Amino acid sequence: WVTFFGAAKASNVSICLVCMATASFFTALLEPLIMRQRVQPLELGLGLLIIPGMFLVVQSIENFMLMGVVLGLISAFLAALFSTINKKILPGHRPIDVTVLEIGGALLFLSILMPFYYSYVPDLQWIPQGMDWVYLIILALVCTTLAYVLSIRALQNLSAFASTLAINLEPVYGILLAILILKENKELEPDFYIGVLIILLAVFSYPVIKRLTKKKKITDHQEI
Repeated sequence: WVTFFGAAKASNVSICLVCMATASFFTALLEPLIMRQRVQPLELGLGLLIIPGMFLVVQSIENFMLMGVVLGLISAFLAALFSTINKKILPGHRPIDVTVLEIGGALLFLSILMPFYYSYVPDLQWIPQGMDWVYLIILALVCTTLAYVLSIRALQNLSAFASTLAINLEPVYGILLAILILKENKELEPDFYIGVLIILLAVFSYPVIKRLTKKKKITDHQEI
């Protein structure tokens, strides 16, 4: 969360979300290592396809936004690591219990971190004002806690890679909302959107290729 929101603040929402789409590449590398499985060539290949998309995104933005890209990629790596570890520890535990422990740990860690952060940026207000409370409640309950519980439940039936790909739909609606609400399209060059399309192509190709491969295996098995 710290690196995710830091990425949005250092660049903009669209760039932050596109960087998060690289989580599938990191998951393709991490899941076989942590889960002690064979590397899946399809997953690794689609993950590698994201790299030229990221290259176009990076070269299309201003230099002052590069820190946002770095933070976004760090956040994507940590998200992939987090999702994979959750997949490993989830068997034998209720999703709600895992959620309480992990969200509680995040609350404790960030509470300890806050005084140091505010000493570094002393001009920030400690107490939210007015509508900030409404937005924070929506962010905490709907966009974080509810979404988190649902993602934990999804991991019971999906691989960490497939779950990460589903999360990678976020750039689609996130960028559209950023254009509509924040008018971020004025800050971005055409190469940015070409890079986004390449990244999304890799994301959407996975379930299609996976389904075709599964059908082929079933057909081959029936013929045998």
